[in-house]
Amino acid sequence: MRAAAPLLVPAGRRARRKAELRERILRSALEIIARQGFFATTVEQITDAADVGKGTFFNYFPSKEHVLSGFGQMQLARVRAGHAEAQAGQRPAREILERLLMRLAEEPGRSQALVRSMMAANLSSEAVRHLFRRNLGRGRRLLAEIIAYGQRRGEIRSDRPPIDLARALQQLFMGTILLWAVFPPSRLTDRLRPTFALFWSGVAVGGKAASGKGRS
Repeated sequence: MRAAAPLLVPAGRRARRKAELRERILRSALEIIARQGFFATTVEQITDAADVGKGTFFNYFPSKEHVLSGFGQMQLARVRAGHAEAQAGQRPAREILERLLMRLAEEPGRSQALVRSMMAANLSSEAVRHLFRRNLGRGRRLLAEIIAYGQRRGEIRSDRPPIDLARALQQLFMGTILLWAVFPPSRLTDRLRPTFALFWSGVAVGGKAASGKGRS
């Protein structure tokens, strides 16, 4: 699993410490899950790897399933950042959406094994699926507002509801991750860029394809 850059943490010493500890627990859990799968991973293994007590773990995550929800919340934070860009009204919708997808690819793109383990957990546990659906729904609503912003700017076709286009984009993103995770190692962003270009060519006013400039 490739090393991860630290996530942004809130201002204030106490808030920073809490956020850093939560991230340490989450990172430790994800590394173990990537190695041995979700169901073989125990809370004891996570707390040992993070060097915290069980009580501390449960202060941040009510159950092992909530670790995967924590991953979803990390992704939601990125969607909220894209939503804030749209609210600022300074960038084209195409740029906001493409940059957002690349940011969303950062965490899953670190480990195909982790993605496969998370998929197995979603397929096998209703509790995990419930948390996943909740985060997915929140992200979809934010995406829809970004798309509505693009419609107001005249960049995105307005003959379909924003929520429908947001759902299509989520499905393309998740499908791309699924295919990437089961094929030989490659860069997830290299698969996502042409996928987004195809999506944009279908939703853009005039069918303008995304530029797809450069590679991350």
